[in-house]
Amino acid sequence: MDTQLLQKAYTLIESAENILIAIHEQPDGDALASACLMAEILSRLNKKYELYCSSRITQPDSFLPHLEEFKNYQENFNFDLIIILDCGSVERTKLVKEILNRRPDQRVLEIDHHPKIKDYADLEIRDPAAAATAEILYYFLKANKIKINKNLANCVLAGILTDTGNFLYPSTSPATVNIASEMLASGAKLPQIMENTWRNKSIASMKTWGKALARLKINRQYDFGFTVLKSEDVPAEITEEELEGLAGFLSNLNEVNGILLLRQMPDGRIRGSLRTARPNIDVSKLARSLGGGGHTKAAGFTVEGKLEKTENGWKII
Repeated sequence: MDTQLLQKAYTLIESAENILIAIHEQPDGDALASACLMAEILSRLNKKYELYCSSRITQPDSFLPHLEEFKNYQENFNFDLIIILDCGSVERTKLVKEILNRRPDQRVLEIDHHPKIKDYADLEIRDPAAAATAEILYYFLKANKIKINKNLANCVLAGILTDTGNFLYPSTSPATVNIASEMLASGAKLPQIMENTWRNKSIASMKTWGKALARLKINRQYDFGFTVLKSEDVPAEITEEELEGLAGFLSNLNEVNGILLLRQMPDGRIRGSLRTARPNIDVSKLARSLGGGGHTKAAGFTVEGKLEKTENGWKII
């Protein structure tokens, strides 16, 4: 990582008085952990800040420090610094108008490990080779000589574990494992993280996974798996976090090169999740062609339409 760039970001934070930390809708563990890590830093600096996510946060407050501070609404946008974490694109913040039409004195700092889609930040720290945004923030802590306490260690480890699938995904590097080891030595609570990220599935969510498994089909021409979930397959009490990992789980099949999970959302749109464990396949190219994005091994997109089963299989109409 570029140490000077990381130090420049810290200087930008130090000079700000009123700061917004924003992450993407339907946040995963890395987004939440990265935001909570930044909140911990700002609280140490006695900065005025707000945590924002357009989606309701359902994890228990005990999972990560500052998690209870999240708001899913914005009454005003009078911030002098907006920190965007793990977003991939500004659209996923649901603050597009506010950010793109910001005042000249409002600065934007973006820290992310997703490939760039377009420029919008005043200062960008991006490393697509990093396993998680939390991994980049580890280097941010080191570059600025910030003492890593138990709260920061929990955030870094939670972000890494969730975005690597507990070190299962190809994005895991020797450096990633070494950082995780250091965080454990610094006081991170692995059992607590696992209880909130892996052992958090309800019976209802497992039944929903079962419906996706029952519909799984393999295209033998490309050895690509495909399945769908209708909106009525997902009971209201099931959280997004409980469905997180389904596509990744299916990509572990030894018969397939990759997996496409299509899910009918309550708002009428269809969300696609693409996963692969093959070293020579880049699913982000397909996702980008459909208006989405992501990583080479894990990507997604959203399209308008409705899933309908026909005599020839499932179609989007």
